Amino acid sequence: MNRATALTGLCQERVFDLLIIGGGATGCGIALDAASRGLSVALIEQNDFAEGTSSRSTKLLHGGVRYLELAVKHFDRVQYNLVKDGLRERGLLLKNAPHLTKRLPLVTPLYSWWQVPYIFAGLKFYDILAGQAGIGHSRLLSRKRALELFPMLKAEGLKAGVLYYDGQFNDARMVTALVATATEHGAIMVNHVAATGLIKEEGQVCGAEVHDRLSGETWAIRARGVINATGPFADTVRRLDDPKAAALLKVSSGIHIVLDGLFAPPDTGLMIPETEDGRVLFVLPWEGHALIGTTDEPAELEEHPRAAAEEIDYLLRHVSKYFDLQLDKNDIKAAWSGLRPLVFDPEAADTAQLARDHFIQVAPSRLLTISGGKWTTYREMAKDAVDHAVTTFDLQPQQGCWTADIPLTGGREYRPDGDQLLVSRFGLAPDVALHLHHAYGDQASRVLEISGGEQHRLLAEDHPYLEAEVSYACRHESAGRAMDVLTRRLPLALLDRDAALTALPRVIELMAVELDWGAQRQAEELRIARQRLTEAL
Repeated sequence: MNRATALTGLCQERVFDLLIIGGGATGCGIALDAASRGLSVALIEQNDFAEGTSSRSTKLLHGGVRYLELAVKHFDRVQYNLVKDGLRERGLLLKNAPHLTKRLPLVTPLYSWWQVPYIFAGLKFYDILAGQAGIGHSRLLSRKRALELFPMLKAEGLKAGVLYYDGQFNDARMVTALVATATEHGAIMVNHVAATGLIKEEGQVCGAEVHDRLSGETWAIRARGVINATGPFADTVRRLDDPKAAALLKVSSGIHIVLDGLFAPPDTGLMIPETEDGRVLFVLPWEGHALIGTTDEPAELEEHPRAAAEEIDYLLRHVSKYFDLQLDKNDIKAAWSGLRPLVFDPEAADTAQLARDHFIQVAPSRLLTISGGKWTTYREMAKDAVDHAVTTFDLQPQQGCWTADIPLTGGREYRPDGDQLLVSRFGLAPDVALHLHHAYGDQASRVLEISGGEQHRLLAEDHPYLEAEVSYACRHESAGRAMDVLTRRLPLALLDRDAALTALPRVIELMAVELDWGAQRQAEELRIARQRLTEAL
């Protein structure tokens, strides 16, 4: 998955079966589905793979506890099906990407007796809907046990707790694994290439004019069909086809903040069932830190949204309500904002009421647009999109969808004790070995072998990330900018902004060697990355 090699393939004069615009979870899932059916596939992403919504999630694989409550309260079949689909897909992801996923117990603290039967019954129903894909049974916790699991919980007024299970995953690296797996099946996938216009013949979309945002080069890509999988930017691409197209989406912002790991137990999360405005809030262990989110507020469309001060205050306020801790902004190590694409409904009172289900639209020009949905159901969304594409564009796949049985790169020969093998083979510290094992799975040894042992140095103090990973990201994971490495190939910028700023010059130095950057390009990367990191809070 070398970017230069992929670019060469993308510039060839050929007609692909499919051109996919958008390199998030949905677009990359479509690429894998289509390529594994034997179709020829090209994918372009204007920024980095997973740079937007797909790397800014709550890191949960779930059916959606809140969606289930809405389904029951309002007899909403859309929400009900979304939960069932999510629980099924959760099980498939745990199976096909074992290195990037895990089962996570979550505790819901209850401060009134009426909540006990209500919440417990709801989570039991959640278990029942999972069926054979279930990963654990909900159970009531005594007040004492809830405080043992979360000692920082406010004890005053606490009546009981409910423990249930969901999945947790590394979202950005999941997209990286999707890109690698799709590439193995023949897809050509390139980041930092934007669609600037659509090509039409006799009124039908048959390709796109594209622009490499790193080199400045432009060219045309032709395809039998074009799929718009750009998430929150779906309407923008639709208007390349029809400038008068009515909006299909609204967007909402969901922010997350990261605190020191002391604020969450290492293996248990917390689900706050109802905030002051009726939302669900999570406090989760993630990469040795505490991840808190999320908000759900109307937002404007932009490439790099910032975490608003009022949204950060909202999260801190609710954590303080449930924890015997005095928190302020000085405790925040990192923060980020992501935009969610929501199906437009002019009668919805707020964005929390908009459906998270996905939709597919085929325009008169045959531009196929897919948007909405949520991370956990990306594979099902991809299947639906390719099924529609096969019919719409009269394609001839060699077989049907079989992505439910395709292990993602890194998961094929995954061993639960792989971190111990890395310690014994390479002499790594246990935390470094554990990180490599879960980030790369059965590919972890390749990261270490490329440097011959010379780059086993840490990028940042108190974090388990190696300099060798920067080189590997450039050679094998299409990293083209410093922020590609610091935010998505590694999660350092999402965990500890100050550590990322400290590591930045060394990251650029290593990338300059791999990608042949001159002094001007290095200075530009330093400027852009410092600006992005500074704006994160």
